[in-house]
Amino acid sequence: MGFQTPQHPLKELLPMIAKGEIQIPDFQRGYVWDEERIRSLLVTIAHGHPLGVVMMLQTGNDQVRFKPKPIEGVDLEQGVVEPALLVLDGQQRLTSLSQALWGDGVVNTYDARKKFVKRRFYIDIEKAVEDPRNLDEAVKSLPGDGVIRENFDRDVILDVSTRAKQLEHGYFPVNLVYDEKGTEWLFEYGDLSVAKAFLNTVLTPMQSYAIPSIELDKQTTKEAVATVFEKVNTGGMKLTVFELLTAKFAGDGDYYRKTGTDFRLKDDWQKTKAVVESYPVLAGISETEFLQAVMLLTSHHSEKATTARKEDILDLRLDDYLIWADPVRDAMVWVAGFLDTEHIHTSRDVPYPTQLVALAALRVLMGDDIDIHGVRAKIRQWYWCGVLGELYSSATESRMARDVDQVPEWARGGEGATVPRTVEDANFVESRLHSLKTRNAAAYKGIHALLMANDTKDWLHNQPFDRAHYLNLVVDIHHIFPKAWCQKNGIDAELRESIVNKTPLARKTNQLLGGASPADYMRKLDAKAKISAAELDAIVAAHQIDTAALREGSFERFFTHRREALLKLVEQAMGKRAARDVDRDSLSGGSESADAFLSEPDDPVDGDDASFTVD
Repeated sequence: MGFQTPQHPLKELLPMIAKGEIQIPDFQRGYVWDEERIRSLLVTIAHGHPLGVVMMLQTGNDQVRFKPKPIEGVDLEQGVVEPALLVLDGQQRLTSLSQALWGDGVVNTYDARKKFVKRRFYIDIEKAVEDPRNLDEAVKSLPGDGVIRENFDRDVILDVSTRAKQLEHGYFPVNLVYDEKGTEWLFEYGDLSVAKAFLNTVLTPMQSYAIPSIELDKQTTKEAVATVFEKVNTGGMKLTVFELLTAKFAGDGDYYRKTGTDFRLKDDWQKTKAVVESYPVLAGISETEFLQAVMLLTSHHSEKATTARKEDILDLRLDDYLIWADPVRDAMVWVAGFLDTEHIHTSRDVPYPTQLVALAALRVLMGDDIDIHGVRAKIRQWYWCGVLGELYSSATESRMARDVDQVPEWARGGEGATVPRTVEDANFVESRLHSLKTRNAAAYKGIHALLMANDTKDWLHNQPFDRAHYLNLVVDIHHIFPKAWCQKNGIDAELRESIVNKTPLARKTNQLLGGASPADYMRKLDAKAKISAAELDAIVAAHQIDTAALREGSFERFFTHRREALLKLVEQAMGKRAARDVDRDSLSGGSESADAFLSEPDDPVDGDDASFTVD
């Protein structure tokens, strides 16, 4: 790799950017700087202070074949232009300067509230000349039309929208700094002595400003360029693993020589995106999770340790990616079907998107064997141990790798197979049912899904909670003893909001229940559903509910029965005993026993009450 360290005069860089002679690789992120950061950059230029080094790569390298795109804000009238240089580091700075100092000077940026705005920048001549050492006060950010308004835009505070008004107020547009019209503008300024001082102390130094750069030559290897992206992209917004790998793969000359085309990871991701969009339950799968699944399989079949660590993904070779990308995409379709059979129908109901990475890798490793009855049962047990044991909440990369190594042989019933750590480590304690209150917790989502299995149906419509009915009936998890009733009757919030007092119901069913006692709404349901009390009781009982306690309006009896019933559901799914740790006399004590329960932060709006207030 060879490189040069030229000083590029800004007055030469700007027209090169405008003509498309300098561009960026197409996978680079968009422009993200806010107006204050741009203004500070212009102050740096005005002072003649260094703004840091930019790094560029000469094009025409047969090993590094990035697809170029113009720097944001540049409109190439003649269409596609082959650039001479690609910006590897310094995109945000060069974009800011090219938009503010060239053309009409209008910059598409963001204000302090992250709201999209158009801005133009000016230098207050009087302030700049008064104290050239304090140009921070002189460089101004104004609305794109040059008018500052207040009082809901009724009052104009400053108007420099025209040349005449700019001259009147002494606001020099910075987009004229490198334009010959800038000097003409200055000669029209009323006070020629001030104009001359501004020319000598501010304008001329800015016009001679140069930016140091590192320019990598055409012999730079793809590995060197990948390292550059990994190490130096610290300005603005650091590149993701996906973007870094895009840079590495785009520079694969071997692929080009074999196929006659360049490999674009962004284009290949569109195939994966199509799968995700076809199965909305997979919406939590991002580019990084997909790459982790590929890396798990690549490393599992190598002599190295199985890994899903993001830093290790950067070592992924294009040849390995091409081996495993399509199988992982196919496996994602299977994962969506698995979730559907487990009554997990939307992405917000997925307990751990990260666990789906390991699940997809397991599907690839085990092939059709994963659907054999006994094997599938073991996979279910592993999945629910991860969810209900809440084990994919931290150190997920290590857990993914261990599971990919340990689960296949164990699930197939291999002699002497090690029980996977996720199954071995999983535990559930009875008091956790009290503290599961919102969708913050994976176990909350898991029990919600378990409740919809075993032929459970909606109370009013008697429809199963398969995906179609779940969506059509707008099913959510709602209070059984309504919140209003609980508050009126002094039920402790720890018990009232617990998942023990919640169950999946259709929107209309929940609205029918209102805030009444179950003793009242059950009679209303009998009449509305037009079935006998015994028939309705059978439907409600499938929700692990003591219907006699419900019809009597006995919260304590209901809660004690259902807590044990839910615990058995958990035990059945995990294939192991849960710990009983609740004081059987604690229900009437309420808050006294609640202090011993695990807790979780509440959502600003509880998921089961987000749409309706009738509870």
